[in-house]
Amino acid sequence: MGSAVAWLGFVGASFLAGAIGGAATGPAIAPWYAGLAKPAWNPPNWVFGPVWTILYASMGSAAWLAWRAGAKPSAFVLFGVQLLLNALWSVLFFGLRRPDLAFFEILALFAAIVACAAAFSAASRAAAWLMVPYAAWVAFAAALNLAIWRLNA
Repeated sequence: MGSAVAWLGFVGASFLAGAIGGAATGPAIAPWYAGLAKPAWNPPNWVFGPVWTILYASMGSAAWLAWRAGAKPSAFVLFGVQLLLNALWSVLFFGLRRPDLAFFEILALFAAIVACAAAFSAASRAAAWLMVPYAAWVAFAAALNLAIWRLNA
């Protein structure tokens, strides 16, 4: 039972970061975001919800696997840091409408994800691999963030 509760805790923490970020992307943001110039390769808006749902479940599961494998406490500090940075990006980009600040923040987020995956890998290769799609999506999001910033500067 303890392992299931731990899994729910890690996945719940991941979705909580998403909810905090989501609070910054409410309906009032839609007209602002719709009015931004975006590159041709910008995904349709409906893609983001399903992708983030999968990624939050994966990153929470990665933390759980690392926990079960006895990862060092520092790995979970990095996990928490990347969750905070994840939530902060939405606040900067959508809440404050600052793609410039959000771009530099997303670079820190990417570095935190890579560091967390590396820390997880010391205990569980599966945990590290579960962080790879998240890192890839954030790298794509960083490129998109940069393009939007440049197109609207």
